[in-house]
Amino acid sequence: MADQANFERDAMPYVGQLYAAAMRMTRNPADAEDLVQETMLKAYRAYDTFQEGTNLKAWLYRILTNTYINRYRKAQRRPTETDLGEVEDLYLYRRLGSEDTADMARSAEDQLLEGLVESDIKEAVESLPEHFRLPVLLADLEGFSYKEIAEILEIPIGTVMSRLHRGRKQLQRALWEYASRRGLVPEGADAP
Repeated sequence: MADQANFERDAMPYVGQLYAAAMRMTRNPADAEDLVQETMLKAYRAYDTFQEGTNLKAWLYRILTNTYINRYRKAQRRPTETDLGEVEDLYLYRRLGSEDTADMARSAEDQLLEGLVESDIKEAVESLPEHFRLPVLLADLEGFSYKEIAEILEIPIGTVMSRLHRGRKQLQRALWEYASRRGLVPEGADAP
């Protein structure tokens, strides 16, 4: 059993990694911050149940993932709400921070790379169904093993392997389509 007095020392080094994972899950900085805060609060409260000598990072990711899934399910049951004040503010923000102004601050190389690669890859990953996206993110971006992903998502290892395989295949097809649209695939090349 771990001592709650050591929680800050032990768990705080993972906050940046948890936030990055939360951003990939929620796609929104404010939601990611809330998710990490809720995760850390739950982890602190349950820290006395953590078994020292086991993988603290995987334990924290399990809490993060479960918290995200529970929030996602809860949000699916609620209708979408929009504050009219936010819509007006967003309109003004777009008018003041137009693309022309933002483009002047970035280099041509940054603009090209961002436009050609990052957004399409990000879009392809985000288009994956939730049950495929989480294992792909945990394996390919966070570097967790199959066993750790199984523990984090609380599913059998065989399910992790299947979801990873299928998720990666869907991602490969989406990226192939992107490359084809951009003319990056040689004529007559077979699709995956």
